[in-house]
Amino acid sequence: MPKTLVTGAAGFIGFHLCKRLLAEGHEVVGLDAVTDYYDVALKRARVAQLESESFTFVEGRVETRGLLMELFKTHRFDYVYHLAAQAGVRHSIEQPRDYLESNIAGTFELLEAARAYPPKHMLAASTSSAYGSNTEMPYRETMKTDHQMSFYAATKKATESMAHSYAHLYDLPITMFRFFTVYGPWGRPDMALFKFTKAILEGAPIDVYNGGDMMRDFTYVDDLVAAIFRLATVPPVRGAPAGPEDSLSPVAPWRVVNVGNGSPVQLVDFIEAIEAATGLEATRNLLPMQPGDVPATWADTTLLARLAGESQYTPVTEGVRRFVEWYRAYYAV
Repeated sequence: MPKTLVTGAAGFIGFHLCKRLLAEGHEVVGLDAVTDYYDVALKRARVAQLESESFTFVEGRVETRGLLMELFKTHRFDYVYHLAAQAGVRHSIEQPRDYLESNIAGTFELLEAARAYPPKHMLAASTSSAYGSNTEMPYRETMKTDHQMSFYAATKKATESMAHSYAHLYDLPITMFRFFTVYGPWGRPDMALFKFTKAILEGAPIDVYNGGDMMRDFTYVDDLVAAIFRLATVPPVRGAPAGPEDSLSPVAPWRVVNVGNGSPVQLVDFIEAIEAATGLEATRNLLPMQPGDVPATWADTTLLARLAGESQYTPVTEGVRRFVEWYRAYYAV
């Protein structure tokens, strides 16, 4: 039974990943601070769904000095998924220190623990926001990523560089994920799907930025989890042959991989899918682009397919329907 650590286990993606790992026979340790960035009750409800003999929940902050070191020493993990982070582009403008502490200091603590007690493979979440001001689509892992548009994105890009240095110095196999607009049941209340669904069901207007002229590579959470679960079995190897699309470092067992659908959807079409699922029409409050945001994201998934096989794809209409179904049940709407 593999021993696996998931940081951010009470979070949206972490929760779904833990469910998959437990179903596949892993012994899982889940770490989460259960902060009040959004509804704590929702986070605790996720953790309650995971309770089993194979799941151990630890409540604490990744940036707490020595906490991760003690967990690594005690459990000697085979695999590590680092998903804990302060998320949200807009919140990073208001509270940037939260990102410095959780994303950068927290990742440092993780890297130090992995250096002392190396896992077979460490996999860590970055973001599609790392592509910043790039306008060429789709985004490829080999593109330069020097111009992030938000402090959130800057901290995530910094964690990629930090992880690369440790991979090089200590021969730690590390895969970084750049996630693309993940959505689905048990999602975050600060994300568009959750906010739009809540507002539409309550008869309130929805805020639509850039007049709705935005495109996102919406990725259903089960599709994403299936992909990163498979990627755990293909750790990067220093000096291995690499094709032109591969982001494998020439000096370290490190690579970055896009995890998305490779099929962008217009925001207006996403809203129409919510309207169809709820049976209600949205009142749209059209607003300009938010600072730090980008008009489009779109993943090239060639490398993901080569490493982990072709990904499953849940159509947006179906994924949104499942979310609305969960939302109605969870909130008794």
